Amino acid sequence: MLFKLWAAIRKETLLLIRDKVGLSILFIMPMILIFVMTLIQDSAFKTINEKGIPIVLVDDDKDTLGIYIKKGLKKSSLCDVSDSINGVPATAELVNQSVSEGKFLVGVVIPKGATNAIRKNVTQLVNETMALDSVAADSKTDSVNISIFIDPVAKKSFVSSVTSNLHEFISEVKTQIMFQTFSEQIAEIMPEGTKAPENTFSKSQIIHYKEVYASDLIGEILPNAVQHNVPAWTIFAMFFIVIPLAGSLMKEKKEGSIFRLYTMPSSYLLLVNGKIIVYVVVCLIQFVLMLSVGLYILPLLGLPVLQLGNSMFAILVLAMATSFAATGYGVMVGTLASSEQQGAILGSLSILLLSALGGVWVPTYVMPEVMRQISVLSPLNWALDGFYKLFLRGSDTLGILWPATKLILFFIFTMGISSAINRVKRKI
Repeated sequence: MLFKLWAAIRKETLLLIRDKVGLSILFIMPMILIFVMTLIQDSAFKTINEKGIPIVLVDDDKDTLGIYIKKGLKKSSLCDVSDSINGVPATAELVNQSVSEGKFLVGVVIPKGATNAIRKNVTQLVNETMALDSVAADSKTDSVNISIFIDPVAKKSFVSSVTSNLHEFISEVKTQIMFQTFSEQIAEIMPEGTKAPENTFSKSQIIHYKEVYASDLIGEILPNAVQHNVPAWTIFAMFFIVIPLAGSLMKEKKEGSIFRLYTMPSSYLLLVNGKIIVYVVVCLIQFVLMLSVGLYILPLLGLPVLQLGNSMFAILVLAMATSFAATGYGVMVGTLASSEQQGAILGSLSILLLSALGGVWVPTYVMPEVMRQISVLSPLNWALDGFYKLFLRGSDTLGILWPATKLILFFIFTMGISSAINRVKRKI
């Protein structure tokens, strides 16, 4: 059995080496794709304006500021606001966890006593302005720290749209509260019709914002076009191996060598094991080459260097799982197809469709809810989610265990389908 496996591996290796054009396309084109797409999208990540961003809000204030902010965000078409997580009222701890897991793109936490802090600050400003409190200038000003948790997977343009609108809206609410409180204080100590001092609010810096990327890599990396594009297009290229793999199966059918292999006392899966091993190795070589673009070539062009996260072992595990999934899919397409042209068309179009659904072309969080549900069926989405967890969220092997398991199960499923289809074709 080992001799048969070695013979199959040797055969596939020789066929692959002889196809110089195919090898060039397999390795060079994906690297060019990453290079071009990253350059194009680097600025797009900073300027696109999107809508319907999922936000979770924690209102610990339970007063004017918190109520106004909650109502305003829910009325805004920019945001899809929720105050609960899986049916449980949101807390700061749950917000950090849920945003880091990708359930929400942004989490906003309004602290307890925020409105009271504003009122106290305004009262102090009135006392300073009217010079009624000699120690007012030396008194400590209460401040409000609003925490904004950000999913590192989210595009910077999304985050900028949310945070800028949030800052603007909160400033408006703060001004309303301050004006109301200021007017009440002035009315008590000034005759009616007396003009209030101008530019009083400009001295107030009551509200401060703390933007935090919900990731184990906090302080080490910032999301950018490189972190998003390199894993996405690497997965796309690895799955595009379906075309040469299906072509190899079609070539065997055309030349008749597959029928000679059928005469051997071996199962179909054993016969394709050599093909699987060779193309898994090819996928891994693709993976290394494309990561090297992000590590060494893109920084030469002034772009950020690719950050690989916390666990090289987890990267290897996920890369292996993705390679097997891509190879299994290629074998299934090659078994289904009846000609090289059919295999090429079926393989290329299906991969384009799966990549679009999986979030390679457009992030899944901007898709309609129905499409989001469909996207979880794409193996490219599983792989992409796993690499995002490693490169952007700082996960380890345990964090990508489920995506890797799904990819391996997908490989087993496709090989089972291939074996069943092959048995049916052999009987015809």
